[in-house]
Amino acid sequence: MAKVSTQKYLDIAEIRDNIVIMRDGTLRCVILCSSVNFALKSETEQNALLSSYMEFLNSLEYTLQIVVQSRKLDIEGYINRLKEAQKHQTNELLRIQISGYLDFINQLIEIGEIMTKKFFLIVSYNPLGAKTRGFWERFTDLFRTSREIKIKKEKFLQYRQELELRVANIQGALNSMGLESVSLDTQSLIELYYNIYNPKTSQNQKLRDVSQLGVEGF
Repeated sequence: MAKVSTQKYLDIAEIRDNIVIMRDGTLRCVILCSSVNFALKSETEQNALLSSYMEFLNSLEYTLQIVVQSRKLDIEGYINRLKEAQKHQTNELLRIQISGYLDFINQLIEIGEIMTKKFFLIVSYNPLGAKTRGFWERFTDLFRTSREIKIKKEKFLQYRQELELRVANIQGALNSMGLESVSLDTQSLIELYYNIYNPKTSQNQKLRDVSQLGVEGF
């Protein structure tokens, strides 16, 4: 009996050129957004932020999904850099201090998990407009392979341009509220969904760079 890949049952058909292509043919861009400590703002600043946020929501003419993700903070890279610094440190006193700092971090991790929050905005684009899809249409998508959802290069470039225009408008609105944002590239998107679908595995098994993966072109 042939093995069936779990990818067959995902909503995602493929990820390319910083765009997520869904099984129903719609496109997605994901924006990573900074946060603001609302409680530390003055009443005037809070009112201004609320007003800007309401204007932003009222100006939307398309679907926008806001996702807050809580994850255990991965400081493996930071610890490795400290170990490298300790290894090459010629000053004995500084080497001892780095060693003590590493012990402190390890003890801190053992006491409790250090969590971090990330804020994402998922911007969508539907080439067919607001056409709603019935239950059977969505159900049959489960049995379609990603090869059946290929988009011609010319059409894809057109759709991507429309989607990127929406992303630019949203980032401009976020900037007016004092928020920084960045649109995730292909590598970041793959890592994001890999971590979402494999929360435990991703902690121990890191994903390779997308340039080292076998990716099918147009």
